[in-house]
Amino acid sequence: MSESFTKNSKAGFAGLGLSPRQLDVVRSLGFTTPTPIQKQAVPVALKGTDVMGIAQTGTGKTLAFGLPIIERISDTKKSALILVPTRELALQVEATMRKIAMGTGLRTVVLIGGVPLERQSKALRASPQIVIATPGRMIDHMQRRSIRLDSVNVVVLDEADRMLDMGFLPNIKQILQQVPDRRQMMLFSATMPREIADIAKRWMRDPIRIDIDHVGSTPRLINQELVIVEKERKGGILAQLLNDHEGPILVFSRTRHGARKVAKTLRNQGHSAAEIHSDRTMSQRRIALDGFKSGTYRVLVATDIAARGIDVKQISLVINYDMPATPEDYFHRIGRTGRAGHTGKAITLATPDQNADVREIQRAMKEPLIRSKQYA
Repeated sequence: MSESFTKNSKAGFAGLGLSPRQLDVVRSLGFTTPTPIQKQAVPVALKGTDVMGIAQTGTGKTLAFGLPIIERISDTKKSALILVPTRELALQVEATMRKIAMGTGLRTVVLIGGVPLERQSKALRASPQIVIATPGRMIDHMQRRSIRLDSVNVVVLDEADRMLDMGFLPNIKQILQQVPDRRQMMLFSATMPREIADIAKRWMRDPIRIDIDHVGSTPRLINQELVIVEKERKGGILAQLLNDHEGPILVFSRTRHGARKVAKTLRNQGHSAAEIHSDRTMSQRRIALDGFKSGTYRVLVATDIAARGIDVKQISLVINYDMPATPEDYFHRIGRTGRAGHTGKAITLATPDQNADVREIQRAMKEPLIRSKQYA
């Protein structure tokens, strides 16, 4: 996940209660001023208090829970378990955790689908102290008895609402039943549905709730436009948008079939385009995402599986080629641009019969989407 930061703070991370060793690591990574979620969550979490953070993606949540984890399990025999909804997010969280754990001797492991179970079991035999996993693959390892949770001292549910949307609630409950009662729990979510409140009530001890952003608040740095277009004209509008805008562009399709079709069309038009969806193997997804980050691919076509898992700092434009299923999905999609203090742009293509979906997003935003005259 992207850890955005600002400059010129007197206290910075030094005012959060971190150890000198951890402050040196933070400074070496270029972070100078904590984001709001980091500023509020880190001091609380360092005390071992349960934390419930309500904040959108791109607000720096990985450091908000990652820094306290490193402090709390370093030089102990304890471990941490971080549950996330998607493979892509797991890999990004692991990359950040590995960086902030440097010099501590702490080892990380990622447990996700698309990778052979035996390879992961071998990594687990080395007793890594930080486990980042998707719930389904975590259950696989629990059933194989290749992982034990009795040393877990910190549990994190990251993007909890997304995990519930994906049907992981039974898995999450099964996992939480196996971790020690005496442990810290941190839950981060962009929204607060009833099921999240139930998890907090059942599994957390007097959590401190931190509200930073709510889905529905319009991102200040993102210019949002709406194009009403007949379905058969969407391909032409997409081609025009790619020609009119520079820089990396992320295109969202509703289905994996649609993502394949759009990516193939763009490649036939001469665009360097890759795709990420559930039909792609883990290796193919990583190649696509790495290529998008490096500039090998200018366009990445994705389904909502990637809405919370793409951390590319300077995506210039997000195009909703298909309308998202919910306003929450809309905000998570467009949140891939306008990150880390950069400005961004999001353009949504809607057919005339999708006016109700547009109104639902506008009600969540509490303001209208501006109709684009250029592509009408």
